Amino acid sequence: MGTVTVKLVVVMMITVGLMVEGSRAISLCDMNDEGLEACKPSVTQPDPVDPTPQCCEALKGANLTCLCSYKNSMLLPSLGIDPTLAMGLPAKCSLDMPSDC
Repeated sequence: MGTVTVKLVVVMMITVGLMVEGSRAISLCDMNDEGLEACKPSVTQPDPVDPTPQCCEALKGANLTCLCSYKNSMLLPSLGIDPTLAMGLPAKCSLDMPSDC
């Protein structure tokens, strides 16, 4: 399988998993739905805002290596998240992204 095919399969599995979860909370890279909601205004176009303390606190507990794996994924845009803004968010919270990101 090619890299694009593998990524597509992973995105499809995550999407199906989210659909199966239904009304249960969403979690992405160790960020729960409250953390995601706190950060969403900072990673949404057209007028992103600076991250709130709640967003930065949630991001401190996030798996940044996992977040990095989504930078070229279609999952973030499907959730209304701008991947470029998402990749820049840790720096705005004084956190370092993994060196291989």
